[in-house]
Amino acid sequence: MRILLPILFLFSFVSCSSVTTKDVDYQVGEQNFKGYMALNGSADDKRPGIVVVHEWWGHNDYARKRADQLADLGYNAIALDMYGDGKTAEHPKDAMKFSKQAFSNPKLLKAKFNAAVELLKKQESVDPERIGAIGYCFGGAVVLFNATQGADLKAVVSFHGSLGGIKTVKKGSTAKLLVINGADDPLVSKEDIKSFKNVIRDSKLSMKFVNLPGATHAFTNPAATEKGKKFNLPLAYNEKADKESWEMMREFLQNTL
Repeated sequence: MRILLPILFLFSFVSCSSVTTKDVDYQVGEQNFKGYMALNGSADDKRPGIVVVHEWWGHNDYARKRADQLADLGYNAIALDMYGDGKTAEHPKDAMKFSKQAFSNPKLLKAKFNAAVELLKKQESVDPERIGAIGYCFGGAVVLFNATQGADLKAVVSFHGSLGGIKTVKKGSTAKLLVINGADDPLVSKEDIKSFKNVIRDSKLSMKFVNLPGATHAFTNPAATEKGKKFNLPLAYNEKADKESWEMMREFLQNTL
């Protein structure tokens, strides 16, 4: 697959004294993608880069907010676009359709993720040797898949991510993993957890797996409870679990990047 070098059209503004944000357009093959960067650093003060992968709803304000928060912690972040053209879903049927399509072509899925990684590495404030990734729900599955398939990542954090699709670990994969799951999440079965843990154990990758009591699916997203009620889905925000998981991530990235 041919991956074209990103062509950027940047609309930048300063959100605080040390963070610059900008929208970025880039391409994979012939398809256009719309991402968002929050950068903290300079050519003389290169800092780690973090890729943020959105939920199955697509590249939305929530993913961009997380990129901003990472920049506030001192990182450079890109909230990527896995669906193309910044496409988002308003209904679970569309979200399921988009996410299934993304995983139906693993080669393309990796290419779309790697395009964002390479774009992030090219920023003058980024240390290209210190790249990590975080993902939510669908995004958690995306970052875990790429981490176990040899992506150039030092650290990966999955928040309430799907685990059932991780069947093998490619030789040479070295990313350290932090997997934060809701203990009451019915969308992640005990069988999926057991199988996933066995795969990672056999690969000898470094992993910390955390089950947060009382947390169900999408526990980090303040909009989850309303969407859960609207569509009769087991989604609910849990403020305590959100804060605890973010602090776990902060410590993990600090120790690995």
